[in-house]
Amino acid sequence: MKVTAIIPDDIIKDVQKYTEGKNITDSLVKALNDWLYAKRIEQLNNSLAEEPVKFSDGFTAKSVRKLNNRV
Repeated sequence: MKVTAIIPDDIIKDVQKYTEGKNITDSLVKALNDWLYAKRIEQLNNSLAEEPVKFSDGFTAKSVRKLNNRV
């Protein structure tokens, strides 16, 4: 999608510096993806805080390793 945005030069320079993008577009895409990733993790953490994961009765790490080692 083509977008026109007025973004201060100092912000663009910092984004390019930290993302090491090939150009402004690549830098902005990387920065936006990183921001979305962080927001999704934050949302997941919030949902887990509201409703923590509950393991099944009889769950053990040993039983999971047995499942993972099946041939």
